[in-house]
Amino acid sequence: MTQSLPPWHPRYTLTPAIARALMDIEAARAVVEHTPLPPAAEAELRHRARIRSTHYSTRIEGNRLTLAEAEQVIEGKKAQFHGRERDGSEVKNYWNALLRVEEWAAKKMPLTEELIKRLHALIEKGAHAKPTPYRDGQNVIRDSASGAIVYLPPEAKDVPALMAAFVEWINNAEKEGLPAPLIAGLVHYQFVTIHPYYDGNGRTARLFATFILHQGGYGLSGFFSLEEHHARDLEGYYHSLAVHPHHNYYEGRAEADLTPWLEYFATGAVFQNRTGYYVPGRRYSGTFRTYGAPAAQWLG
Repeated sequence: MTQSLPPWHPRYTLTPAIARALMDIEAARAVVEHTPLPPAAEAELRHRARIRSTHYSTRIEGNRLTLAEAEQVIEGKKAQFHGRERDGSEVKNYWNALLRVEEWAAKKMPLTEELIKRLHALIEKGAHAKPTPYRDGQNVIRDSASGAIVYLPPEAKDVPALMAAFVEWINNAEKEGLPAPLIAGLVHYQFVTIHPYYDGNGRTARLFATFILHQGGYGLSGFFSLEEHHARDLEGYYHSLAVHPHHNYYEGRAEADLTPWLEYFATGAVFQNRTGYYVPGRRYSGTFRTYGAPAAQWLG
């Protein structure tokens, strides 16, 4: 029987920094939606962003393939790299899961725990895996160098109730009109906080956030890589997620103020530098500057 826990009510303050970031995101969205591109250009930009998302998200978790090697795996030019077979499989699985997330979002698939379990199975095991059940034991996140405990997630017996409350909150937040970028940030945080699986939590959290953004109309045509920003600012990424000094979930993490994390998520380069927004006097937005001269040429 699933243990009953209180509903999840994330604590945060809508600061001026977050409000400004939301306006910048809206501006970026408008630029992308109203900037016509040839279909071939759109496809190329989207393809490059997916490759970077796949590479950087798996790299965060220790994947040893370079960006060029990940691209070879994705495009079928090289199936495996000797001694790094698992790395190749992780990249391929993430790529396929990303495509599925975009498909689910386009179809407006309802968010359920079953969908989350299917997503994790795609990431961890591949296309034909059965939905992954939640962990049945304790997991611990340790510092790779010292072995010290960095984070002790909730006990396995509490995971089902926490996940049920989590999904209920997401669906209610969407109905109440909370901006999708805020929901995505809170989703990312709470998923890695619950840590419902033994492995693959970070990758699943990042794709889960991508699903929320795309479904809410903030996918920005798939032209940007949220994962790349996190990977290029790992210290800031992990520091912002550590919203409470105690490593134990039950000693403050559950009630922590998430404002610093949301400020990082909303105001960081993830939206402003990677997606960009209109700057008076510039011919094209930051979205396309990210890809350099070819994008500028396509935009005329």
